[in-house]
Amino acid sequence: MTTKFERQGTILRLVQQQALSTQAEVAEALHGQGIDAVQATVSRDITQLGLVKVRNGEGRLVYALPGAADLDRIDELAAALRRWMGESVASGTTLVVKTPRGFAAALADAIDTASLQEVAGTIAGDNTVFVACRDGITPSELSAELRSLL
Repeated sequence: MTTKFERQGTILRLVQQQALSTQAEVAEALHGQGIDAVQATVSRDITQLGLVKVRNGEGRLVYALPGAADLDRIDELAAALRRWMGESVASGTTLVVKTPRGFAAALADAIDTASLQEVAGTIAGDNTVFVACRDGITPSELSAELRSLL
């Protein structure tokens, strides 16, 4: 049985050695290293490691280690989530997040500024944020990723 620490270390090594564009490709590369991990686990690992997508020399978006600016954005998002994220509910392709009254715009701004690959955009009311998921990401998966930052 591989520990989380070992699995995440392997992911870091793999993204430096290979052009991995999707969570499925990361999971497949892990499998090639003898580590079985489901997509939800890989998704959490990618978020916790702060991996970002960058264009490689061929113009393809691939996972990479974060730079200082990327880490700052993720830290700011984590702080905003801890302060303002309440209950969340999946609805279609949208994650509906409750906040204390008057804080939805601040949370939506933090989510937008973080430039998460899973988020197409946000709409904020007074105490509710609608987070549109990109194709291939379910609201439940996005909720798990956001909560992993808490």
